[in-house]
Amino acid sequence: MHWNSLQSKDEIDFHRFVLFLGHEFDARTRLFAELELEHALAGEGKEGELELEQAYIERDLTDNQHAQVGLFLLPLGILNEHHEPDTFYGVERNPVETNIIPTTWWEGGIGLHGDIAPGWAYNVAAHSGLNVPTTGSSAFLTRSGRQKVSEAVAEDPAMTARIRYQGIPGLELALSGQYQDDLTQGLGQERARAFLWETHAVLQRGPFGLRALYSGWDIGGDQAQALGRDEQNGWYVEPSWRFNDRWGVFARYNRWDTAAGDSADSAFKQVDVGFNYWLSEQVVLKLDYMDKNGPTSDLDDRGVNAGVGFSF
Repeated sequence: MHWNSLQSKDEIDFHRFVLFLGHEFDARTRLFAELELEHALAGEGKEGELELEQAYIERDLTDNQHAQVGLFLLPLGILNEHHEPDTFYGVERNPVETNIIPTTWWEGGIGLHGDIAPGWAYNVAAHSGLNVPTTGSSAFLTRSGRQKVSEAVAEDPAMTARIRYQGIPGLELALSGQYQDDLTQGLGQERARAFLWETHAVLQRGPFGLRALYSGWDIGGDQAQALGRDEQNGWYVEPSWRFNDRWGVFARYNRWDTAAGDSADSAFKQVDVGFNYWLSEQVVLKLDYMDKNGPTSDLDDRGVNAGVGFSF
């Protein structure tokens, strides 16, 4: 549940409630599924949505190699696959992974994942793709192109791959990429080939933590270029300090630009500072202050966020 007291809004919202279902059919075959209710109420005229966020079958090919088929979260970024509120700092998810990657992002398809050497793992997947609008204020914004596997147009699928290193305790390094031949699913004036790449590092050394991520899109075609949205990118760095099992503090600097292809200054900058207080290992209270500066003053925002989250 989130409480936002900002210049742009003053509201309280039970943002997400997710039910997980798992079943093991046999020693090598299992089901993972998640049903999510957003904003407490769903239905015609209501603010919320009822969404199937995951529903896939996983099959062990060997002890270290696995296949999956169905609807799954893409292996991109730090939060997209693991975004339970007790696992990250801040009430709201960071704006870079929200606007650039865009978290939370799932597709329907088939994938492989496993270990390739001690400490090294990989993911590859072929799946449904984005379908971005080509006109209006959301034109070529990737977050607006998520189809959520709901009668999704499948003219142009996509492929995602990741390599990840976790061979040193407390360290994760990863590099991910995705390619889609046409973000408009053949409905635009021209083909909009798109490549997304993302790299991140997560470090935990005793009480000190550090997260850093960079992600960027390269989108082809004159339509995207005319809007400056042929390039979209962002990065953030987040140091934190965990005093004990209960208290942790963080600071985060975010910078992102969904129209980085033009010569105008269209970047957003945001600073977040705050703390988490864990009532229990998987129950957390959060409080933070955010200060966002947009390319124009009317896009600035600042204020306080508070929240409670849990997972089990």
